[in-house]
Amino acid sequence: MRVVRYEDRDGVTRLGALTERGVILLETAARSSAVSSEFFADIESFLSGGDAARALAEKVISNTPASAAILISDVRLRPPVRRPGKIIAVGLNYRDHSAEAGAKNLPKTPILFAKFTTSISGPDDPIVIPAGDPQIDYEAELAVVMGKKGKAIAAANAFEYVAGYMPLNDVTARAWQFADKQWVRGKSPDTFCPIGPWLTTRDEIPDPHALSISARVNGVTVQNSHTSKMMFRIPELVEFISASVTLEPGDIIATGTPEGVGVFRNPPVFLKAGDVVEIEIETLGILRNPVTASQT
Repeated sequence: MRVVRYEDRDGVTRLGALTERGVILLETAARSSAVSSEFFADIESFLSGGDAARALAEKVISNTPASAAILISDVRLRPPVRRPGKIIAVGLNYRDHSAEAGAKNLPKTPILFAKFTTSISGPDDPIVIPAGDPQIDYEAELAVVMGKKGKAIAAANAFEYVAGYMPLNDVTARAWQFADKQWVRGKSPDTFCPIGPWLTTRDEIPDPHALSISARVNGVTVQNSHTSKMMFRIPELVEFISASVTLEPGDIIATGTPEGVGVFRNPPVFLKAGDVVEIEIETLGILRNPVTASQT
């Protein structure tokens, strides 16, 4: 199932499912099927509902007539997860990206950093270059959205805690990243974590490590790789992170980017106002964002 948060013509944000017929408003569909709509008030309720919420959503969708669907062109898609409790990102998780970054040794354990949750933005929202233009770069990543609270989760059980997947752009201010000798400020400006266009539930993706992943700038492919090239896979990441951090529904794990980022090109290529960035992951959709300059 493809779960969307969207803004209707009245400016109200609602929770829906994108089907071949269009977008189904889940709360209304539940009421029409005479079942509880408590899971569908917002994305937090849906994620907290786990497999029961997903199963109920599938039931009400199958009972909803085609005439009730809304054309996706008639809505504005919003970030699939409104405000995650945590955005935990993984650095240098692709061997080829580690090589282009000049890493002398491959990491023996995952390298973790955080992005502030205020960096979240959605499909077609602008990536805003901060004043001073600190060398803005793109990073195509597979995002894992957690669906169940857990601590000290064994790798063998990790997927039981995953709600689904989506494309993510780990936008980075390279000048700030390198000047600070750590990554939080360079990774966390407002608009620097576009996600979407929707959340694809775990059951739709038999193997998240079998997906092509790419980035395009103004239609030109700049990253072209495959999630099979991750050094630390999702079960290992969930186990490693949850050993010290309680994972909760809605938390996002950004699993790292492959080679091809702008800063390590010769010469370096950074995003500029007027550019359009697209992150595409096989079966998960295309996340598109224009780039604008700060007005302040």
